[in-house]
Amino acid sequence: MKPQKPSRVHKWALIRYLQVALLVRLASEGARVGLVLLAVDRTGSTSFGGALIAALLVPSVIAAPLAGALADRIRRRRLFYGGCLVFYGMGLATVATLAGRASAPTVLAVAGAAGCCTPVLTGGLTSLLSDLLPATALNRAFSLDAVSYNLAGIAGPTLASALATLSGPARALVALGVAAAAGGLLVFALPLQPRTAGTGALRPADLGAAVLLLLRNPPLRSLTWASAAGQLGIGALPVACVLLAARYQTPWAAGGLMTAMALGSLAGSLVYAWRPWGTRRPEWTVITMLFATGATLLTVPWADNAAIAAGGFVLSGCCTGPLFAALLTGRDRYAPPTTRTQVFTLGASIKSAFAAGGAALAGSWQSSGSAGLVVAVAGCQVAAAGLGVLLLKKRQAQADCPHSEASIRT
Repeated sequence: MKPQKPSRVHKWALIRYLQVALLVRLASEGARVGLVLLAVDRTGSTSFGGALIAALLVPSVIAAPLAGALADRIRRRRLFYGGCLVFYGMGLATVATLAGRASAPTVLAVAGAAGCCTPVLTGGLTSLLSDLLPATALNRAFSLDAVSYNLAGIAGPTLASALATLSGPARALVALGVAAAAGGLLVFALPLQPRTAGTGALRPADLGAAVLLLLRNPPLRSLTWASAAGQLGIGALPVACVLLAARYQTPWAAGGLMTAMALGSLAGSLVYAWRPWGTRRPEWTVITMLFATGATLLTVPWADNAAIAAGGFVLSGCCTGPLFAALLTGRDRYAPPTTRTQVFTLGASIKSAFAAGGAALAGSWQSSGSAGLVVAVAGCQVAAAGLGVLLLKKRQAQADCPHSEASIRT
């Protein structure tokens, strides 16, 4: 019986973790829709809704290094993580209360304060898996964590819209805030042991530790910047989907094609969780899946109708699921324990920044039509795969021992 006990403990630790991750990520994804609906309901302004989303998301990029560095050093991690998630949920509920009643700068400031906690509920949470589970269980755990992102991306906006229809946008946003706060309280049920004394005070130089790793450690550098470059194209896909819907004269395709890709990503993550491959060199899995994503997207411009195009989006999504799971595995494997959380939070923020840049650049490609934009997105994935190979050129033999001093300095 004794050999079975650790596996049972780890199983329940993973289940509790996934409960936390799903609750807070559903709230995060749903909030993007809920904030716009709230702004329109209270002020009649979609631009104010966009400003609220920006206030929630932009601070996360700026706060990522600090949030990660604090999480890597703080002794009582359950208190830190639980407090951040509860604060995020309370922020959403406060915005729901103040929007249209308090001044716009006040509401935006509250949303921005909540947004500073976003790195904790994304990359920060994921970094906890290596402390909750043995190394042999991590590949599957990261795949299931990728599934939590996929499910939240699909169900979060739908949940926000449904709640807003049933009870109004304000109550919908409050409900999302309650979900995030509940996830924060569940953090206290995770078997996280306090760190021993002597982790050291946070110094200004510590904020750049993860940046140096992302620039100097070849496998970590490769998977980080290659996946970020791929997001430059993925960020433009919503614009491409709108153009494709107009081309096919099929209104449902504007959002339906992105949903098809999300469903494919969910399926790919589940398959990878069941039978992971390339786990010894996750950076090569990222590179391969980037190339495959681009290759499958190249079939879309030749599709005669929206249904066939949706099939291409499903196939490309099936590639992004394993890509994301391998990315999480690689971050954990190649980042030393002292900066692991910072690598996760900073890496996630870099990806978000590139995706936002792709969305902004998509407008300049609209003149080339839907086919030209999709080809550009596909080409971006292939180019990102090539970039990943180039950044691996100086890889050293110590990659088998990624946390050694030698591998970090390469």
